[in-house]
Amino acid sequence: MVPLATVKRERPLGGAMAQEVEVAAAVELVPGVVRGAGRYAVGNADGELFAVTRRCRHLGADLANGSVDREGCLVCPWHGARYDVATGRMTRGPQGFFAKIPGVDLGYRLMTRILPLGRGVLVEREGTIFVRSHRGEPEGRDGRVR
Repeated sequence: MVPLATVKRERPLGGAMAQEVEVAAAVELVPGVVRGAGRYAVGNADGELFAVTRRCRHLGADLANGSVDREGCLVCPWHGARYDVATGRMTRGPQGFFAKIPGVDLGYRLMTRILPLGRGVLVEREGTIFVRSHRGEPEGRDGRVR
């Protein structure tokens, strides 16, 4: 099986090397879809595209295998932690057994205030969505399609 995401190109962008990874055709990213693209989980939350780093802060689950809930949050496929895709912050800690341990939920939510998921910058060209990150620089602040 060939992964959907492939490295498209590297080129200088504003003095830094930018890496773009092809995600999918824009028409494929319908609400609720989440795809893996390089180091990012890219999806559509209620018509808004997002790109966040794809490892859950809890146990490193691949968030590209997660889902988008009714509130537009990205939900971890392993233990149900929820992330605000606009900020990268955890809005609900791990569920199941982990939800019964006092302080776990609050601890992870506080940690992601300091270390939120990184966000990539989404670009649409000729009907195709790409995610871009800059080497040596933090991820894009807004994650919006340009």
